[in-house]
Amino acid sequence: MHYWSPSLDVDHEFEKLVHRMHPPRVTVDHITDKKSTLIKVDSANKRGSLLEVVQVLTDLNLFIKRAYISSDGGWFMDVFHVIDQYGNKLSEDFNVADRIQQSLGPRGCSFRSLRGSVGVQYASENTTIELTGRDRPGLLSEVFAVLTDLKCNVVASEIWTHNSRMASIVYITDDETGLPIEDPDRLAKIKQLLLYVLKGDLDRRGAQTAVSVGSTHTQRRLHQLMYADRDYDTDEYDIVSEGTSSHKPVVTVENCVEKGYTVVNLRCTDRPKLLFDTVCTLTDMQYVVFHATIIAEGHEAFQEFYIRHTDGCPISSEAERQRVIHCLEAAVKRRVSKGLRLELCGEDRVGLLSDVTRIFRENGLSVTRAEVTTRGSTAVNAFYVIDASGDQVKSETIEAVRTAIGETVLKVNEDEMSTFSKSPRRQTGGFSLGNLFRNRSERFLYNLGLIRSCSEVA
Repeated sequence: MHYWSPSLDVDHEFEKLVHRMHPPRVTVDHITDKKSTLIKVDSANKRGSLLEVVQVLTDLNLFIKRAYISSDGGWFMDVFHVIDQYGNKLSEDFNVADRIQQSLGPRGCSFRSLRGSVGVQYASENTTIELTGRDRPGLLSEVFAVLTDLKCNVVASEIWTHNSRMASIVYITDDETGLPIEDPDRLAKIKQLLLYVLKGDLDRRGAQTAVSVGSTHTQRRLHQLMYADRDYDTDEYDIVSEGTSSHKPVVTVENCVEKGYTVVNLRCTDRPKLLFDTVCTLTDMQYVVFHATIIAEGHEAFQEFYIRHTDGCPISSEAERQRVIHCLEAAVKRRVSKGLRLELCGEDRVGLLSDVTRIFRENGLSVTRAEVTTRGSTAVNAFYVIDASGDQVKSETIEAVRTAIGETVLKVNEDEMSTFSKSPRRQTGGFSLGNLFRNRSERFLYNLGLIRSCSEVA
């Protein structure tokens, strides 16, 4: 139950007054640094300001090479050294200042509205489905098969897997009208069948589904879903390796007693959107970043945060310290793409994703991450796949998938494929792991009444 608090309304009105009196100021400097563009942000401080600025830079596909952050007291002052996705300084006509000012202004997406919403990239033209549960081979195929059978067209989707957990946001429309699905009975049926698929036989931690008509910042919400699902935990049922120790992020957490802060240091392999991922996690854990230094030049990234809990206190126990370490490690790993990248580009149609993921499953491939988008009438999809048995993906498997899908629409990174193909081929008999997954999934969907049996088809 939610209780109205007069102090919250007063604080919110005061915050809006401060922003009207002192609007955010963003300056873009192309001269000082020869290799990067400096973006300086000065604004009245509010909770979530850092996340909003980093989110804008990330959405613009900008790489943050260095950053110096200070938000102690009532003022927020940041300096970001950024380059574009091609490694160049920004052109002078690149309008990043207005985007940041809008995000920090009264019309921006504040931290309060963000936590309770589902929404920024796909607005009210779609119905949003959120899924969390235990990952398993063939799960994605079953999810898309259910949606296809329920006459839902998948407009876009993003799927993350980590530590044997799966989180996904799927944007759908009615395949006949192209409009959002709003009928309560139909939405209830969609939720019920998807929840049945997610639970399967192994989900000891529970599965969740949610449906809404609205919009969300997809990757922001995925972080929230995986954090809420405690993907940072490990237990005896987790059988998926998280990689070697050489690629594991190094996180240290210590208290700075004389200043009243907790100092968090993170060192790991650099990659796009790393700062966004770590700031999301600290925000979700109810910590405020007062000062930070970010260096991401070369192959490694270093991040140092001076934080306090929202109640103003530093970390006070060993259990809390360990939790911060595990959650930041998870934040770094969630987006790391395990597996071979397959790009699918072709004419969009209802059931396309169901067919493609079924072909993956039939060939013994498991999807670890996926990005699904629709541009006009064209489907532009990327899947990261691994061999469901734990072996590396073989070139003959990819050729079989390509033949089934169509060579003209499936692209494979040839350099990456040559690396995957070097492992020795395992001898197999009549047993087919792909058939095992297919038969299990087909029996499962048959029990739901979503497909006919083989004898009926014949």
